[in-house]
Amino acid sequence: MTLRLGDVAPDFEAQTTEGPIRFHEWLGDFWAVFFSHPKDFTPVCTTELGYMARLKPEFDKRRTKVIGLSVDPVENHRRWSDDIKETQGHAPNYPMIGDTELKVSKLYGMLPNELDGTCDGRTAADNQTVRNVLIIGPDKKIKLVIVYPMTTGRNFDEILRVIDSLQLTAAHRVATPVNWKPGDEVIIAGSVSDDEARKIYPRGWTAPKPYLRIVPQPHA
Repeated sequence: MTLRLGDVAPDFEAQTTEGPIRFHEWLGDFWAVFFSHPKDFTPVCTTELGYMARLKPEFDKRRTKVIGLSVDPVENHRRWSDDIKETQGHAPNYPMIGDTELKVSKLYGMLPNELDGTCDGRTAADNQTVRNVLIIGPDKKIKLVIVYPMTTGRNFDEILRVIDSLQLTAAHRVATPVNWKPGDEVIIAGSVSDDEARKIYPRGWTAPKPYLRIVPQPHA
């Protein structure tokens, strides 16, 4: 299954470190970051899970839930959590899905549907494509997908920046330019005509080109 931006994130039931969930019900009307791992007790993932735990208050401020997945049993996740706390200073403070039957990994296109078996006997290299980050909106639709190689740790500060952009552009008819950070200028969306823009931005805008209309960041 190939998931594209704008697709509804597939619903599923799963066991997690915080008990059983049905994904859409767990998500509710929040945003979510869903990030996956090929196996427990792997070095790069250990650093990622600890850093995400440290950043979780920032996601909470943005009404964004965090959920992880690893292709191993929940019992292993709990033991791994001790290592993460010891080495990174923070244990996961969000649910971790145990995808022992590979169902969620297949549902999200991270492993091929025709693959047989369970997590037993599979190595991290066998599951190397289970390295996704997805941002999912309150409408249950996929807003971002990034797939990382096993050798490159993920940048969760960038994920926070993207969430800030997504939430801003969902509330206002704007887009954010390259390397945008909260407080920077933004671009009036192409779907807004000049006549509409004059009503929204009576002070006008800067336009180095007719299609590039720059204004201060709007606020709620």
